[in-house]
Amino acid sequence: MEDYKIRCKELVRRLNEASEAYYNGGEEIMSNYEWDAMFDELLSLEAETGYVLPDSPTQNTGYEENNGEREAHEFPALSLAKTKQVSELIKWAEERKVWLSWKLDGLTLVLTYDGGKLTRILTRGNGVTGTNITYLKNSIKGFPLKIKYKGHLVVRGEAVISYSDFALINDTIEDDDEKYANPRNLASGTLSLDDAEKVKERRVHFHAFTLVYLEDNIVSWGERMDFLEREGFTVVDREKTDAAGIADVVERWTKRVENGEMDLPVDGLVICYDDTDYAASGSVTGHHAAKAGYAFKWQDVSALSELLYVEWSCAASTISPVAVFAPVQLEGTTVSRASLCNISEMERLGIGETCTLEVIKANKIIPKCIAVKEASGAFTIPEKCPVCGARTEIRTSPKSKTRTLHCTNPDCSAKHVKKFTRFVSKTGMDIDGLSIQTMLKFMNEGFLKEFQDIYHLSRHAEEIRQMEGFGEKSCENMMKAIEKSRQANPVNFIYALCIPMMGIDAGKKIIADGGFEGFLERLEQKKGFEDIDGIGPEKSGSALLWYENDKNRFSLEALLKEVTIEKTAGKPDAGGKCSGLTFVITGEVHHYKNRDEFKAYVEASGGKVTGSVTSKTSYLVNNDTASASSKNRKAKELGIPIISEEEFVSRFG
Repeated sequence: MEDYKIRCKELVRRLNEASEAYYNGGEEIMSNYEWDAMFDELLSLEAETGYVLPDSPTQNTGYEENNGEREAHEFPALSLAKTKQVSELIKWAEERKVWLSWKLDGLTLVLTYDGGKLTRILTRGNGVTGTNITYLKNSIKGFPLKIKYKGHLVVRGEAVISYSDFALINDTIEDDDEKYANPRNLASGTLSLDDAEKVKERRVHFHAFTLVYLEDNIVSWGERMDFLEREGFTVVDREKTDAAGIADVVERWTKRVENGEMDLPVDGLVICYDDTDYAASGSVTGHHAAKAGYAFKWQDVSALSELLYVEWSCAASTISPVAVFAPVQLEGTTVSRASLCNISEMERLGIGETCTLEVIKANKIIPKCIAVKEASGAFTIPEKCPVCGARTEIRTSPKSKTRTLHCTNPDCSAKHVKKFTRFVSKTGMDIDGLSIQTMLKFMNEGFLKEFQDIYHLSRHAEEIRQMEGFGEKSCENMMKAIEKSRQANPVNFIYALCIPMMGIDAGKKIIADGGFEGFLERLEQKKGFEDIDGIGPEKSGSALLWYENDKNRFSLEALLKEVTIEKTAGKPDAGGKCSGLTFVITGEVHHYKNRDEFKAYVEASGGKVTGSVTSKTSYLVNNDTASASSKNRKAKELGIPIISEEEFVSRFG
């Protein structure tokens, strides 16, 4: 019995440490796979011995965050019972109608509305009390600040960051202590920030998964979710079924994850009764309500494979290890690579020069090495950066003690991936197909060092087609986008150069004053731009300082050999065809390259472009004039003409 107690105490300690990091955005201590295995072992030991510690995670509904003011939940946010067996879900459903939805992997929030206004946002916390983060109400998407319903309303949902946004954000965080292990970790860390603007940048999105309380009597869970949707909430995907159909629904939804259709992080599925009165009638323990719902987590499938080599990839300021191993089949796909995160993780796992890896696909998506067997020899840490060849150095984080590898060259192109992202963005050169991840791959292959190298990627087309995630079509589309960008709008080109303090608005003012030739002339003659209304000495000095740098000047000269700068009309034409008119442009455009080019034409012709339809709007331009979009509806309410792009061109082009 004493041995059981010692093991229980050890499991509780390790699980709680991992939970604290998990709920407070700290560095990931263990994977979900490892946590679930330990939790199941603890549950089994407690059932067998009756020895249950008061701080056991089997008895608690969550973990308290370390920050912010604590407030009591009006309705306790309890956990759901969990299973990995479909048969348990079928048994639980009984003869009743049930709904299946995603178990999103983020941070649970509880929203309260009174009198049609959002009055409070609490994190789940320990289920009894949570942290008040109402100050972030304008920074999180997915819920309205005002609703039509005027009664008391409580909504629970999951705040998540998509995989694509997670990758984008993590790749641009240069401080390794600030990087996050997964989207859930990033969402949790983000919502603990005091800076509302920083939170907004990270694109946290709320997905309502249950309507906890409303004064009107809507018994059906499905009708409650429809009600939330009508009020303007983003609501979790859902499907109605019964015990006979559960297995089929689970299989279909699981395949959606395995096939890579999900950009949102999910770690399982949830079923709940459609009859909410029946669901509320079950017994309640300190941990969960018996009938509130049932969570289904996938059985993690692992495979063994021989390590072939470790590939070191430079991104931002860090050189990260990736295990490349003999291909194995996991969750219906072939897997041959998995991130090893950093030197500390390699040491924790026991990676050797040769070894056998045990690999899973975490949440059926992310390949992850969870264990090492039969290791021999020591792994080698590269002495040179794979991108620029400069000397590397190992740094230890003072906060987490994590050991990471870095390039010592401050001018390494991989450290300036943010600039490349700006260069190819829609407001820059508008080049589709060049995501941060793609550009980092090209940098590590030696294809990209300077902006102008983008226009020479065709030399590496055959190698690119063979790279993971690429193919004939995607490579061809990327090359077409690059060629299309050779015709550059001067304002977008100036933005793409990444001159400090020079954004789109400054570019417009400069081009309106003297065109692109005037821009170059002012730089070459060191005349500056402070005499242009709205620029000022600080922005002007920043541009001149940028041009004095030989590297920047050579880059500009090299780019001008690759692109053609479009001629512009110069200063806005006070008597132009759009003079005195205000336009709102929505939807896809066809005549103009993009909406920015369309906007530039309107402004050059004396008009204005705004983002919202108001009584001051002259025309709404939408190629789908019959759509039921909110802007179309607003325009019709106000009697504002809705015209297509072709009609605009014929009248004002």
